[in-house]
Amino acid sequence: MRENYNSRLDALSADLAEMCTLAEDAMASATKALLTADLGLAETTISSKEQIDVLAAQWEQDAFSVLALQSPVALDLRIMVSGIHIVADLQRMGGLAIHIAELVRRRHPAHVLPDEVEAVFADMGRVAVEQADAAREVLLTRDADLAKQLRVKDEAMDDLHRSLFELTSAPEWPHGVPAAVDITLLGRFYERFSDHTVEVARRVNFLVTGELRPDDA
Repeated sequence: MRENYNSRLDALSADLAEMCTLAEDAMASATKALLTADLGLAETTISSKEQIDVLAAQWEQDAFSVLALQSPVALDLRIMVSGIHIVADLQRMGGLAIHIAELVRRRHPAHVLPDEVEAVFADMGRVAVEQADAAREVLLTRDADLAKQLRVKDEAMDDLHRSLFELTSAPEWPHGVPAAVDITLLGRFYERFSDHTVEVARRVNFLVTGELRPDDA
C-alpha cells in the first residue's frame, strides 16, 4: 500500500515537471514567433494551451484523490499543498506565453517589434526559457540551493524590463503610442512569467524546509 502511495506522489511530481516543460516550450516558440512574425508558429503555440490545461486539471484531480484517501501528513502534505499552488503558477506561465503568441497573430503580417527592441526581447525570451528550465530541475530534484538561484535570473529579467521602459518613454521614441503599448504588454508578460518561476522555486523550498518566507527564493 505504501509503495503504491509513494509511486503516486512520484508521478505527481513528474507531472509538475512535464507541465513546466510545456510552459518552457511555449515560451520558446512564442518568442521565436514574436521575433520572426511567424504566424504558423504562433498558432502552434496557442494550440498548446489545451495540453497544459488538461494536465493541470488531471493533476488537481489526482492530488485531491490522494488527499481524500491517504490523509498525508508532514512532508507528504507539503508536497500536496505546494503542488496545488505550483500547478496554478505553471498554468499561468503557459498562459503568458500564449498571450505573446496571440499578439503576434493579432498584428500579423506586421512585425510587433520595432528594430530597437528586438535584441531586448530576444534576451528576455532566453532568460525566461532558462528560468523555466531551472524551475523544472528544481521540481525534479527539490534542490533548495538551485531554487534560491532563480532569484538572480529574475533580477536579470527585471533589468531587461526596465530597459524597455526607458526606450519607449524616451522623447526620441519614433514609433508612437500603439507600438509602446504593445511593447509594454509584452514586457509585462515576460516579467510575470519570470515571477512565476520564482514562485515555483519558493514553493519547492517550502516543501523541503517547511518554511515559506518572501525571501525564500
